[in-house]
Amino acid sequence: MARKLNILAAFLFLLSASKTQAEPGVFDVTSATYGAKPGSDITHALAKAWIDACASPAPSKVVVPSGTYMLTEASFKGPCKAPIEIQVQGKLTAPADGGKLTRPDTWVGFDHVNKLTVSGGGTFDGQGALAWKKNDCNKNKDCKSIAINMRFNFVTNSTIQDITSLDSKNFHVNVLGCHNVTFQRVNVTAPGESINTDGIHIGRSTGINITDAHIGTGDDCVSIGDGNKEITVTRVTCGPGHGISVGSLGRYPNEEPVVGIRVKNCTLTNTSNGVRIKTWPASPSDGIASDMHFEDIIMVNVSNPVLIDQQYCPWNQCKQNVPSKVKISNVSFKNIKGSSATPLAVQIVCSGGIPCENVELADIDLTYNGNKGPLTSQCSNVKPTITRVPNALACATSS
Repeated sequence: MARKLNILAAFLFLLSASKTQAEPGVFDVTSATYGAKPGSDITHALAKAWIDACASPAPSKVVVPSGTYMLTEASFKGPCKAPIEIQVQGKLTAPADGGKLTRPDTWVGFDHVNKLTVSGGGTFDGQGALAWKKNDCNKNKDCKSIAINMRFNFVTNSTIQDITSLDSKNFHVNVLGCHNVTFQRVNVTAPGESINTDGIHIGRSTGINITDAHIGTGDDCVSIGDGNKEITVTRVTCGPGHGISVGSLGRYPNEEPVVGIRVKNCTLTNTSNGVRIKTWPASPSDGIASDMHFEDIIMVNVSNPVLIDQQYCPWNQCKQNVPSKVKISNVSFKNIKGSSATPLAVQIVCSGGIPCENVELADIDLTYNGNKGPLTSQCSNVKPTITRVPNALACATSS
């Protein structure tokens, strides 16, 4: 009797394993079909699993189980026949030498995919330490391409959630030409001294939502470039980093308008800027940035907590005496509280050629952590509406 029970148990176990392996719509890179193993390079296995999943007429899922895997590079191209998910449960590790990449500016790329989900709690480790030493893109506009951890190009109706981008060589996440994409519970981690490692950079996209993200890196936690509409950033913690930024804008010809930016319920800690809008002077063509609102923001020892800078000119790469041609209008900074690491806490420095219009400051309550005097403000080429703001921060001498 015991022998029969053991045989039955073994049969049921094999049947269960068979069903798991053959689960419809699941493409496990460690299955016999693809042969990936922890500790090995899974570039080819992952590429084959994506091709098979993308061709599936039913919803599909590519799974990378727990473990550490080397990944030389990945290019996930659509369109796919049905909704598709990549579930990374383990850790993917990039080559430390970016010269091994076929596309020197991209490690993992998603192109023209609709109804994509990236999930799983895993980590994309860009191994960027060597690249940071060579990266001069912050001061050289003709610098060599350096790999971004994750690119999303022309991705629509998608969700990126519960993943970590670690030590990218360049930007962690770059979003271009996307529509209706949500990033939620995404972690971005790199040292504060890592150069040009923006957390999430968005360009020429519509309906992008970033929520419940934890971003600490060496550049902007979130940067919003030209051509963006209806971008929402909520419940994001930022630090270290350069803050949450619209821009920089006005550096290149024919930039597209930025309209409809909402940054709300965010906390910034020990960042070199708070919430800011930055445009270059001597813009090669006219630009527009409007309907931008920053509300319910907590600053913890943040330098330059509230900032519009239309004289943004890092490394003196521009003509400071020529005004920016980017028109800024309909901007509000409301309910911003906490501590400033600099005595100059509010700076609204607008273009001398095209002054800002309809700028509102309300309920700003900041204290100064230093010992160089009281908090101050600076405003030029703007006449803001001011409500419940201490006199020192109220830009009383605005012109």
